[in-house]
Amino acid sequence: MINSSPAIGILDRLSKASSAEDFFSLLGVDYDPKIVNVARLHILKRMGQYFAKEQFAGAAEPEIRARCKAMLERAYADFVASSPIDQRVFKVLKEAAADPKKAAAFVPLSELK
Repeated sequence: MINSSPAIGILDRLSKASSAEDFFSLLGVDYDPKIVNVARLHILKRMGQYFAKEQFAGAAEPEIRARCKAMLERAYADFVASSPIDQRVFKVLKEAAADPKKAAAFVPLSELK
């Protein structure tokens, strides 16, 4: 369980979160477990992309919390509206879509030892 003491800032608590459900709980975001079970890593990766564009220096704790909550809600909404394959947040999915006509590497059975 994540310490929910108000003396500890939300960014510190999020950095200690160990599951997608922890993020949703800490930020008070409602979610459908079926969507999170399928797209948990994709949602957190997308939130991280949004987070990387944010500047929190000088912001008060309530504002930081509200902005983090909005980022998670936005990331979650991305995967409610479409699938992880459609969103392609991970490099392997982006590369698979980048050149679909590229031939897969072929290794003949005679080369295997």
